[in-house]
Amino acid sequence: MYKLDLRPLLFEASRPGRFTAVLPASDVPDAPLTDLIPAEFLQDAPPPLPELSELDVVRHYTNLSSLNMSIDANFYPLGSCTMKYNPKRHERLASLPGLGAQHPYQDDSTLQGLLAILHGLQEDLAEIAGLEAVSLQPAAGAQGELAALLVAASYFRDQEPDRRRTQVLIPDSAHGTNPASANLAGFETVTVKSDSRGLVDLEDFKAKLSDEVAVFMITNPNTVGLFDPQIGEISRLLRERGALMYLDGANMNAILGVVRPGDMGADLMHYNPHKTFSGPHGGGGPGAGPIAVRAKLAPYLPAPIVGRREDGTYFLDDDRPKAIGRVRAFFGNTGVLFRAYCYIRTLGPDGLKRVAEHAVLNANYLLHLVKDVYPVPCGDRCMHEFVASCRSLARDRGIRAMDVGKRLIDYNFHAPTVYFPLIVSEALMIEPTETESRETLEAFAAALLAIAAEDAESLREAPFTTPVSRLDEVKAAKTPVLRWTP
Repeated sequence: MYKLDLRPLLFEASRPGRFTAVLPASDVPDAPLTDLIPAEFLQDAPPPLPELSELDVVRHYTNLSSLNMSIDANFYPLGSCTMKYNPKRHERLASLPGLGAQHPYQDDSTLQGLLAILHGLQEDLAEIAGLEAVSLQPAAGAQGELAALLVAASYFRDQEPDRRRTQVLIPDSAHGTNPASANLAGFETVTVKSDSRGLVDLEDFKAKLSDEVAVFMITNPNTVGLFDPQIGEISRLLRERGALMYLDGANMNAILGVVRPGDMGADLMHYNPHKTFSGPHGGGGPGAGPIAVRAKLAPYLPAPIVGRREDGTYFLDDDRPKAIGRVRAFFGNTGVLFRAYCYIRTLGPDGLKRVAEHAVLNANYLLHLVKDVYPVPCGDRCMHEFVASCRSLARDRGIRAMDVGKRLIDYNFHAPTVYFPLIVSEALMIEPTETESRETLEAFAAALLAIAAEDAESLREAPFTTPVSRLDEVKAAKTPVLRWTP
């Protein structure tokens, strides 16, 4: 359903003779353009750009920005996305000239401050992970997964030249990037079922674990918000087969400073700095996805790594003959990485532990507020997030998870993640993070409860306060309209 939008496009708002700038007189010699530019590169007429005043342009984009939700203005309970507040202090620090004005082609000797920060971040991430080596290169969590699996593949080719491990085991509750990354890295993916508790089905895992398995990818806490206490036994079984355990670090917010993936038996992992360490999500980029690995895997990490000489100076270490190569130009998205460094150093070990404790507290409080109307199939306790179900509402009232998510927009809340993980029917995946107040959680719970009591037919038309309502998302993805025509 489309609704009247009183905000015309800039082209439609154009009026002849309006302008936003006064240009100086041309100092180009008065001669035919063809004397300066070959005729084949000239158009017959100027491009039909809109003619607008500065106020027209500023007001247009300001009004457009008001249609967007943002973490500064709205609560984002997106499960597994960890949409926490981005401290403005870190934004100011990241814009300091000493960082923002650096150029990646500068000599190492002129980048000592930046390299010292990146080296410090490598050490911090290694300590938090309980692993020995870190690469900051990957540009996103998914690319971190891919890079880590390429590291694993190189390790096995080097250490086991006479055999070929072809499989990666992945739980059915995993993020979709896990099987995609494994496939891109050249592995066959084998799905491991969840048990009735929402944890890894240990018997199914044992049945599928063979000498062909290279890696088991696990998210712990997992996507239904539960910590899998079988992690030690899983690690032991993998070691007996010579396989590696990969930890998807998307949910590190739940365990910061409490438990380290390496201590759980993980051999490789990635971080999402925009989630765990409060970097901006940035409308799709730029991002970062550092990976941490055990010492035996360190030689295969993508180059360069930031190194430190005995004299205390820093350098980009490209002399890594076993490295998988570069996965990103230069040495990573330093602006995002710098914000992560600021976050870690601001909070310190005790502060990071409080992040996890408060994230878990907030999630359990919100779960308690809504569970009687939105049942939580995997238990009444959770870690940093939980997955509620609209299954009974859909069966009894015709209210589906998508209807709830769309209607929340009218209450000024962003929708939770819906229909994921796939092991929960009509899933609402809710993650409040540690930065939200009790008042916000209670207001969000009140909105959920109110929506559950609304008319189902009306809900199918929600949201009502936006210029457009329900869009054909499949058509929009397959046949997007990317240009304006008069």
